[in-house]
Amino acid sequence: MRVVVIGAGRYHKNEAAIARAVRSLGHPCRLVNAATWTHNFGRMAAPVLARRVDAFEPDTIIVSRHALALGADRLAQLLRGRYSVFWYFDLQTPPLPNIVALGRMVDTMYVTCLPQIETYRALGIANVLHLPQGADPFLDRPARRIPRHYRCDAAFVGTGDSPHRHALLRAVARVANLQVRGTGWHGAPDLPVVGGRTDGRAYARAIGGAAISLGANSLPEHARQYASASNRMWKVMGCGGFYLGEWVDGIELFARGGEHCAWFRDADEAVALVRHYLANPDARRRIMIAGRQHTLAQHTYADRVRLILARQGYELPRTAA
Repeated sequence: MRVVVIGAGRYHKNEAAIARAVRSLGHPCRLVNAATWTHNFGRMAAPVLARRVDAFEPDTIIVSRHALALGADRLAQLLRGRYSVFWYFDLQTPPLPNIVALGRMVDTMYVTCLPQIETYRALGIANVLHLPQGADPFLDRPARRIPRHYRCDAAFVGTGDSPHRHALLRAVARVANLQVRGTGWHGAPDLPVVGGRTDGRAYARAIGGAAISLGANSLPEHARQYASASNRMWKVMGCGGFYLGEWVDGIELFARGGEHCAWFRDADEAVALVRHYLANPDARRRIMIAGRQHTLAQHTYADRVRLILARQGYELPRTAA
C-alpha cells in the first residue's frame, strides 16, 4: 500500500509521526508539507505539491487540517479515486466550518475526542470514527543526557494562552519547584516560565528532568469529554516520565491511575499527589517504568495507523487498561 500524508511536515509534528509509523509498518510513504511550503511560497506551492502527490501514485491519502492549504478544489481532485482519511486532533466548540468541509470531503474522518463523533455526524459527515493519538517512539523516548537546568520537581510543557490551566499551575508552584515551558505565557508573569517552544529532544529532556510531568486541560469543556486522552499523556510516558494528569470519566480505559500514571480531579488533589509522589520516589519510578511499557505496547502511532489502513476505529476496552 502506498500512502501520502498531507499536512504540516516538520519532524516533531503529528503528520511526521504518522508518516514514520506508516513506514514502520512496511508501506512506502511520502510526507507532503503543505503548511511550510504554503507559508514560504504562497500560491505557487499548491500546484507543485499536487504534482508530488500524484507522482507518488498513492492508494491512500491521510490529511490533517493543514492540507486545506492546497485549496479545497485541488485537494478534492487529489483525493478522488483514492481512499482518504482526515485525522482531526483538536477539540473545537462549535466546530469550525473548514473542518466540517474537510470532513465531508474524505472517506473517513477520525476524531481524538470520542463524544465528537456524534457532533460531526450531525453535521453531515457520514463516516466518523474515534482514534486517539499516541507516542512516536522515534521522538518520544528517554533523553540520554539531561542538563542540570532541566532538573525540577514538576514540569508543564504547553501553551499558556488558556487561563483555565493557570490556577492549577500556581497551586503546584506553591508547593514544588515547578518549571513551565512553551509559548503564550505573557499573561501569567507570576508563573515560573523557564523556556519557550520545547520540541523533539528538548521535550524529552524536559520530561526526563522533572520528577513529575503535569497534564492540564486548556479548556473546561475537556473535563466533559468522555475518555478524552491528551496526547501529552502518551508523549510523557513514551519519554519515560511520570505523568500526573487531569481525570475525566473513562480515562482509565487508557491508563490506570497508580499503575501507569496518576490522575487528579482538582487542584487540591493535584497538590496532594505531587507531595505524595515526591516523597515516594520508588513508587514513582515503578509507575514510570510501567507507564512507558504500557504505552509502547499498545499506544504508539503505529498502533493507530494500523487501524487507519484497516479502515477501522479505536474500540475502547470493556474494562480498565
